[in-house]
Amino acid sequence: MADEPISRRALIAGAAAAAGGALMANVPLGAQQTAAPTPAPPDIPVDPTKVPGAPTTPVGGRSPFVRATRAPTGEITGVSLTPLQDLQGTITPSDLHFERHHAGVPRIDPGKHTLVIHGLVDRPLEFTLADLERFPSVTLLHFVECSGNGRSAYKTPKPEMTPQMIEGMTSTSEWTGVALSVLFKEVGVKREAKWFLAEGGDAARLARSVPVSKALDDAVVAYAQNGEPLRPEQGYPIRLLLPGYEGNTNVKWLRRIELGTAPYMTRWETSKYTDPLPGGKVRIFSFEMDAKSIITSPSYPQRLTGPGWWPISGLAWSGRGKISRVDVSTDGGRTWLDADLQGPVLTKAHTRFQRTWRWDGNETVLMSRTVDETGYVQPTMRQLVAARGPGTDYHFNPVRGWRVHRDGSVTFEVAT
Repeated sequence: MADEPISRRALIAGAAAAAGGALMANVPLGAQQTAAPTPAPPDIPVDPTKVPGAPTTPVGGRSPFVRATRAPTGEITGVSLTPLQDLQGTITPSDLHFERHHAGVPRIDPGKHTLVIHGLVDRPLEFTLADLERFPSVTLLHFVECSGNGRSAYKTPKPEMTPQMIEGMTSTSEWTGVALSVLFKEVGVKREAKWFLAEGGDAARLARSVPVSKALDDAVVAYAQNGEPLRPEQGYPIRLLLPGYEGNTNVKWLRRIELGTAPYMTRWETSKYTDPLPGGKVRIFSFEMDAKSIITSPSYPQRLTGPGWWPISGLAWSGRGKISRVDVSTDGGRTWLDADLQGPVLTKAHTRFQRTWRWDGNETVLMSRTVDETGYVQPTMRQLVAARGPGTDYHFNPVRGWRVHRDGSVTFEVAT
C-alpha cells in the first residue's frame, strides 16, 4: 500500500476521514494525531472579532495554546531536553535549545569576561566581548548535539518514551560570532601548534583538546544565537562553536584557548567522553557526530484517529556534512521508500524529512534511516552493537522505530 501513487483527491479525502473532516492542508503536521485538544484558557473570548485585543509588549510571548517545554533532569549537573515532537521546521527556539552542564549555569558579567589566547603563538592576547564584536562577523546555521544523546533509549528503552526523551539533546540554531581562524591569525599561531585547549568559565572549568585544523576550517567564537545574545545556559557571553563536533567540545562560557603540539589529555578526555570498545580498547577524540534520524510524528503519546492518509515527519542530521537521503519504512524494515527532504538542506544542520503514508488499520512499525553526503548509512541496533559492543557509552545513532497499534496509539519500539 505504501508505494501506491497518491492522487490529490485521495489525499484530501483520506485526511478528511482521519481528522474528522479537517482538510490536511489546513492542519499543522501532527495536530490530527494529538490524543486530546489543548483546553482553552479562561480568558479566550468566544468571538475574538467582538473584543479588543491585547496591547503591545516589550517582549513577545507564545500563544497560551502552545505549551512546548524542555524536560530538565538533575540540578547542578544535569540536562534539559528539547521537545523535538513539538517543533516545526528545523530551527530550535533559543529558550527550548537543550542544556548540558556540569556545575550549573554561571552568572557572568560580560563587561568583565575575557578570552585569553596563548601558548604557541607570536602574540598572546586577551579579548573582551567588545573586542570580538569589532571583528568581521559570520553567521552559520548548525546543530549542536551532546555525545550522550540517545543513551536512555539505548540502555533502558521504554515504550512510553517521546522523541524528546530519546533524542532531545540536539538542537539547531543560527549562530553569530567571529571565525576562530581570524583570531588565530591575530595572535600568530606558530606552525608547530597542532592542537588547542578550550577552557570554559563555569565552576567545572570543562576543557577539551581540539585539532588546530578544525579552527582553520569552520570553528566560531559565538556571541549570538538566533538573532540575540547567547542565553546564559548556552554560554553567555561567548562560547566555542565547532560544527558537527560532539557537544562537549563546543565549550561554553569560553575563557581561555591554549595552543600546543599534542592533546592535553584533561580529565574530560580520560574519565569521560571516551567510548569502550570490544577487546579492551576505547575510542578517544571521536569528535564528529554520526548521521542519525528520528521520526517525530507520529510518535508517543500521539494517537491516529483511524485508517487513512497520515503524514510521517522527522529530523535527520550528520556531523560530517549534508543529509543526502532519508528512507522511511512503514512495515518494520522489510521495505524502504524515499522521504522528501524539506529545503534548504544545509551542512551539519537538522534536515526535516516528510512522507505521506496510508495506514490500513493494522499494527505496524514505522522506521527511518538516513544517509549523509559521505555515504555513511545510519546503522541498525544490531550493527551498532556488533561494531562497538554493548558497553558503548557515547555516539548512539541506531535506527529508531515506532509501533502503531490497532487502536491508533503509538509507542517507542527498539528496532533491531
